[in-house]
Amino acid sequence: MIFRIQSILPALLLSLLFSCGEKEVSETQRPNIIFIMSDDHAYQAISAYDNKLLETPNIDRIAKMGMLFTNATVTNSICAPSRATILTGKHSHINGKVDNHFPFDTTNVTFPQLFQEAGYQTAMFGKLHFGNSPKGFDQFKILPGQGKYYNPDFITKHEGNVTVEGYVTDIITDMTLNWLEKERKKDDPFLLFYLHKAPHREWLPAERHVAEFTQRTFPEPATLFDDYSGRGRAAHEAEMNLLKDMHWAGDSKVYPELMDELGIMPTSSWDKDAFEGEVGRMNPAQRANWDAAYGKVNEDFKKAYPTMSEADKMRWRYQRYMQDYLGTIKAVDENVGRVLDYLEKNNLMENTIIVYTSDQGFYLGEHGWFDKRFVYDESFKTPLLVAWPGKIAAGSKSDEMVQNLDYAQTFLEAAGIKAPSDMQGESLIPLLTGKNDQWTRDAVYYHYYEYPSVHMVKRHYAIVTKEYKLVHYYFDTDEWELIDRIKDPQELRNVYDDPAYAEIKAELHEKLDGLRKKYGDNSEISQKYLNEYLDFLEGNNSRAGAKDTALFNKIFRDRAKQ
Repeated sequence: MIFRIQSILPALLLSLLFSCGEKEVSETQRPNIIFIMSDDHAYQAISAYDNKLLETPNIDRIAKMGMLFTNATVTNSICAPSRATILTGKHSHINGKVDNHFPFDTTNVTFPQLFQEAGYQTAMFGKLHFGNSPKGFDQFKILPGQGKYYNPDFITKHEGNVTVEGYVTDIITDMTLNWLEKERKKDDPFLLFYLHKAPHREWLPAERHVAEFTQRTFPEPATLFDDYSGRGRAAHEAEMNLLKDMHWAGDSKVYPELMDELGIMPTSSWDKDAFEGEVGRMNPAQRANWDAAYGKVNEDFKKAYPTMSEADKMRWRYQRYMQDYLGTIKAVDENVGRVLDYLEKNNLMENTIIVYTSDQGFYLGEHGWFDKRFVYDESFKTPLLVAWPGKIAAGSKSDEMVQNLDYAQTFLEAAGIKAPSDMQGESLIPLLTGKNDQWTRDAVYYHYYEYPSVHMVKRHYAIVTKEYKLVHYYFDTDEWELIDRIKDPQELRNVYDDPAYAEIKAELHEKLDGLRKKYGDNSEISQKYLNEYLDFLEGNNSRAGAKDTALFNKIFRDRAKQ
């Protein structure tokens, strides 16, 4: 049962909730919750996980205060569906937000609504990605859609639409700190969503970091030149290659006029538009700072390009990618530090749960890719760091299979609020408080839907344990992959047809069938969502951002014959 009592005292509402069987949490014990989420932040780019690329001392502070999860995962590695899963505690096929195209079903109950009804102050600042009026928030200031890095627009609850001059990561933090200092009621618990745009594509670092990061060099991943020889059609046909599919202007910041001079063809119709849409927002001082650094990048590239081999170009594009992507994260880390410093100075650490995560992982050149979508680790796994002083052992780690599906129920249990019976996650409180014997999950379920579309990653679902992944690619193919996560951590070899794995394969198939039944997923539901999506594309004469490939055309020719 979901309570929607708006006018009674919070204490009375809590007593009603507790009477339904939840463990009581007194008014004075109810923790504050600060949920920090970045967009597309790879765990490889957090030094608490791996410091080969970048030091993130402030994000690392959360891990030092609490717990770092090494097998935190998502149910569907794409932005808006991940956020819908977090808010609802339900898989994509249940909450209805299976991809980035169809709108979020606002009849879904989100956990912030339950917090608001239970007397919590609720606020959201930054990037929601979908919808203009998030449910369950007393205050919000959110970016429209993807938002912009420089001089961004915001949709606000009380002030209408506003444009704020400056850098988006700094501005979101300013708004967050202003609410903590001036707007919240000091004696009431709060739920605060602090949501960064960075490091989402097209990766524009802050003014103060541009000169430094455009001159840095980063180590290459071992699989940068992966030829996908050990896997099937899905890996071969994806359009996420750094050299072939990344934008020259929008992503690599090659100025459009230089592209024309060198005869470089855009990788898509919105390559140059993506560049102008971001850089064109800058004021004269911002643009002068940008040109001082990127003008040199373009000059150097102009000299080198005529003699560059394909491998040289791939390496150059990898460095350009890392310089900008990691440059945006530098500002995120600095600003997370600002918030942590505020909490410490104002005695808010002791009874506050602090979470840092991302809406999914991201490829940083592994397999020659950028972006996400696949169930391979770099996109399937997400950073998750949780601090709760006095409750979570400092510097602890967990390798249990947890998901973004679990966040809602975790927060609700921590606050003593009864979770709706149709939520599908599991509270992480036993893991966070050292009661590992109460954790029983040994496998998680994954399902990706957005195909055919940008990056052309095929529809697939999977079961993942600590040791293995069993993946089924479907729709315009019917292929299975079995990955040994222990022996093949780079996920280069499909052992599905290897006789040595026959028994393991059979066990995983049985477990996968059980998970699909448990979570209410099946081939009929998949077909329903597929038909709705294809109807949408045809009705709008849309390629949904995909490149103009023969493969895309073939999909619709084949469908026309059915």
